[in-house]
Amino acid sequence: MKVYQTKDIRNIALLGSSGSGKTTFAESILLEGGIIKRRGSIDAGTTVSDYFPVEKEYGYSVFSTLISVEFNDRKLNFIDCPGSDDFAGAIISALTVADTAVMTVNAQYGIEVGMINQFRLIEKLNKPSLFVINQLDSDKADYEHTIAQLKERYGSKIVPVQYPLNPGPNFDTIIDVLMMKMYKYGKEGEAPVISDIPEDEMDRAKALHQALVESAAENDEALMEMFFDKGTLTEDEMRSGIRAGLLARSIIPVFCISAVKCVGVSRAMEFLGNVVPSPAKLSAVLDEKGNEVVPDPTALTSVYFFKSSVEPHIGEVSYFKVMSGTLQEGTDLDNTTRGSKERIQQLFVCAGQTRTAVPQMVAGDLGATVKLKDVRRGNTLNAKGSNHTFDLVEYPAPKYRRAIKAKNEADTEKLSESLLRMHEEDPTWVVEQSKELRQMIVLGQGEFHLRTLKWRIEHNDKIEIDFMEPRIPYRETITKPARADYRHKKQSGGAGQFGEVHLIVEPYEDGKPMPTSYKFNGQEFKITPRDTQEINLDWGGKLIFVNSIVGGAIDARFMPAILKGVMSRMERGPLTGSYARDVRVIVYDGKMHPVDSNEVSFMLAGRNAFSEAFKNAVPKVLEPVYNVEVSVPADYMGDVISDLQSRRAMIMGMDSKKGYELIKAKVPLAEMSSYSTALSSVTGGRASFIMSFSGYELVPGDVQEKLLAAYAAEQEAED
Repeated sequence: MKVYQTKDIRNIALLGSSGSGKTTFAESILLEGGIIKRRGSIDAGTTVSDYFPVEKEYGYSVFSTLISVEFNDRKLNFIDCPGSDDFAGAIISALTVADTAVMTVNAQYGIEVGMINQFRLIEKLNKPSLFVINQLDSDKADYEHTIAQLKERYGSKIVPVQYPLNPGPNFDTIIDVLMMKMYKYGKEGEAPVISDIPEDEMDRAKALHQALVESAAENDEALMEMFFDKGTLTEDEMRSGIRAGLLARSIIPVFCISAVKCVGVSRAMEFLGNVVPSPAKLSAVLDEKGNEVVPDPTALTSVYFFKSSVEPHIGEVSYFKVMSGTLQEGTDLDNTTRGSKERIQQLFVCAGQTRTAVPQMVAGDLGATVKLKDVRRGNTLNAKGSNHTFDLVEYPAPKYRRAIKAKNEADTEKLSESLLRMHEEDPTWVVEQSKELRQMIVLGQGEFHLRTLKWRIEHNDKIEIDFMEPRIPYRETITKPARADYRHKKQSGGAGQFGEVHLIVEPYEDGKPMPTSYKFNGQEFKITPRDTQEINLDWGGKLIFVNSIVGGAIDARFMPAILKGVMSRMERGPLTGSYARDVRVIVYDGKMHPVDSNEVSFMLAGRNAFSEAFKNAVPKVLEPVYNVEVSVPADYMGDVISDLQSRRAMIMGMDSKKGYELIKAKVPLAEMSSYSTALSSVTGGRASFIMSFSGYELVPGDVQEKLLAAYAAEQEAED
C-alpha cells in the first residue's frame, strides 16, 4: 500500500448494535477494497475482524479491529467495533481516534438501545456521523419505519441520501438522490448498473433531492445564496455543503445497503472517500496542557497509542494515530508519558491480523507496530523538541463484579499477571485486590464481558479459575452511646502482661459537640478531654479518639497502643467483619502495672473494650447503595420496575425519551449482582443501564439479622 497524505485519509469508526450486520459490512468493505477475494462468515469464524479465538468461539466481536482499504485514491481506515455494550471500552477508544462514525442500523428492528447508547458517545465526542440501514434484504425489513424512528429521535438532522426501491428478499436496487441515479446490483454483488430514475419514482426522488440540497445549503452562506439564485446546487456544491454539515454536526446522511449481498456498499464507500472530512478538516486536538495539535505532516512527530493486544506468535501489537508530523520506520522517539525512549522498527497497515509493512505514515493516519519495549495504551511518543501528551479516553464505570481466584493456589501470581495484561488490552476490565473483602475482585461492563475474560484466561493462559459472588463492602456503625471496660492480664512466669481500659463510644456526626458527661445505669461519667484526634478513615467516615484520662491512671505513652487496638477492631467490625465508621471513642479511665504493663497489653485491652462497647451501642449495618439509570422501551417499563422493586430499589423518577423510558432508582449493591443478565432477560436485550455509587444507608432489620447470622456461622466454621 502506498503512503497517503493527510487530505486523502479517512478515519471511520464502524458501529452498530449486536446483530446489525456491522461485521458483515466490514467484510464487504474489504471485498470492495480488494483486500479479500471472498467474504468470511461469522458462523464459520472466518471474518477478518473477528480473528481472536474467543471471538470465533462466541460469535461476537470482543475487540475493535483496524482495517485499512484503498478506494478511489483514498485510504479508508475503518475501526470495526464490538456491538455489545459490554465492550464499550473498545468503542470509546475507537471513537477517540476516528474522525467520523458510521452507525449500522438493522432494518428489521430499527432503533435499538445499543445503538442509542453508542450514538450518545458519538455526540459526547462531537464526531461527524452517518447512518447505514442494513439488512434491507430481510423479510421483515421496514425502511420507512426505520427512517421515521431516526427522524423522531434525531429530528431534521436525518437526511436520506438513498432509499431502497425493492426492500425484502429480492432487494437489489437503490435510488440515490444525491447523484439522482438508480443503482441496480447483481446477485453476487457485482458493480451496479447505473441508470436514470424511473418515471414513477421521480416525484419522490426529486422531493428527497430538494431536501438534501436545502440541508447542504444551510451550512454555507455562499451555497445558500447560490441556492436562492438557482433553486438548486451542483453535485460538487452539494458535497461541499454536506461536508460542512457533517463538521457542524447538523447533517446525518442515511444510506441503504445489504451487507450480505454487497448491495450499496461501494456507493457508501464512494461517499466516505469523497465527502466525509479528512483529519485535516477537523478541529485541532488539545494535549494535556491545552495546546492545540493539528495534523500537519511537516510538524514535529507526535504519536498517540490508543490500543494494544497480545497476539500468538507475535507478542504485543501496539496501535497508534499519528497526531502530527511524519512517522518513519527506524525513528527514535521519546515516550513523554513514561520517560523512556523507543525505536519504531516497523510500521504496518492493518486488515485484521494481516499487516502490510510501509516505510512511513503521515499525520492523521492509523497504523500498528510491534516489539516496543515500554509503551502502554494511552502513551504518547514524540520526536525531540516535542513534548505533547494526550489524555483522550474516559472509560465508563464498571457495572458487573465477581470475585476471582485460581483453582490451583500456585497459579495465583500467574493469574495476577494475566489480569494485568487483560486490563492493558481492555481498561474496562478492572481488577482490585480487596484487603477489606479478602478477595480479588474483577469488575466489568456485564456478564458477557467477564465471561469473555474467563474464557481467555482458561484457554489462552491455561489457568483454571473460579468466579464467585463477591462479598459486599458493608459498613458498621452505632446509634447510641455505650460504655465498657476490659482488663487484659496474663502471667506465665517472668514478666507478665497487664492493661485495663475503660471507654465510652457514641455515634459521631460532623458538627455535633461532645457531651461533658454521660450517664449509664444511673452512674454519671464526667469527661475532661486532654487530647482529641480526628482520623479520616480510608474507607469513609471518621474516628474521633479522645484521651480523657485524669490522675495518671494510664500513662500517655500507652494511648497510641489503645488507639491501635481500636483501629484494628474497626478494620474488622464486631458485627459482620466489615469496616466500622463514624464513631467517637473516649478513654476515660483504666489501670496499669508498674512492671507488667506494656503496649501489647493496652492494645488488646483497647481492642476488646471497644468491641464490647460497640455491641452495646445498638449497632447497625450500612450497605452501599448505587444510583441506577435504566433505558428501556416503553413496552417493558412495567416489568423492569417490578424487577427493580424486587431488588429493594427505591424508584426516584422516570422520564420519556422518544420511545424509550429512563428509570432512575437507588438500589443496594447486594441486589445488583446479576442485574445485567436479568435486565437482558426481561427485555430481550433491548434495555441498558448505568450505575454509580450513591452512598451508604442502613440495611433493613431482617437483612441485618441474616447478615449477623451468616457471619456468626462463618466465624464458628473458622474456629
